[in-house]
Amino acid sequence: MKDIICKNAGAVIGMVHCKPLPTTMGFSGDYQEIIKSAVEDAKTLERAGVDGIIVENMGDTPFSALLNKAQVAALSVAAFAVNEAVKIPIGIDAAFNDCEAGLAIAAMVNADFIRVPVFVDTVLFTDGIIEPCAKKCMEYKKSMGLENVKILADIQVKHAHMLLPGITIEQSAKDAAANGADAIIVTGSQIGEETPIEMIERVKKVVNIPVIAGSGVNALNIKEQFNIADGAIIGSGFKPDGKIENPISYELTKKVMDALRM
Repeated sequence: MKDIICKNAGAVIGMVHCKPLPTTMGFSGDYQEIIKSAVEDAKTLERAGVDGIIVENMGDTPFSALLNKAQVAALSVAAFAVNEAVKIPIGIDAAFNDCEAGLAIAAMVNADFIRVPVFVDTVLFTDGIIEPCAKKCMEYKKSMGLENVKILADIQVKHAHMLLPGITIEQSAKDAAANGADAIIVTGSQIGEETPIEMIERVKKVVNIPVIAGSGVNALNIKEQFNIADGAIIGSGFKPDGKIENPISYELTKKVMDALRM
């Protein structure tokens, strides 16, 4: 596997936001368009020079904690098509927090990593209370023989509220590392909101695994973010007007990657 999440590697991971999947509120009825658009976005990201890709069912609002059968099937096919179309590492995010689906899809499509939004925290979300899944995730990973699939774990994830707000970001980070995370993702509170550098610094002081900026990275701040962060996940920053429903823009992506390499 490419050193995409190694400490100090400085990897940029682009998001492939799938169109709404079958059974969800926004599903258009066009099954093939889900696959086609995912592949097009993945190819654009690779051509612009990103280091890896996460395939996510970002169009499936309102989210449930777990995916249903139709969503798992659709996300699997889309991820497989993406992996066939590009040569860079790919990961899976079965949103909002279905680590078992993510791992199962990773196994079938030969993905390199998964993203787990609620790994060690307990949060309040639009679907209710979501409990941490670290134990379930690591046991399922072991039982599936997926030792080589890395776990990128969010802590105090955006779009959710900590049920116990007194828990510090440092404690969440230490818990994630202790429970098997290979890298930690720190985000702003909303899509497109810059991850506070001070928060990244606090996390890096207490863990020895990579710490990734998970939101709000763009051409103007990427150099500053990478002075502290070990990598970045970028989704809306690669899209016109920052709207997740828009396709990936080659020009915007290239602009961010060029700014990093200057």
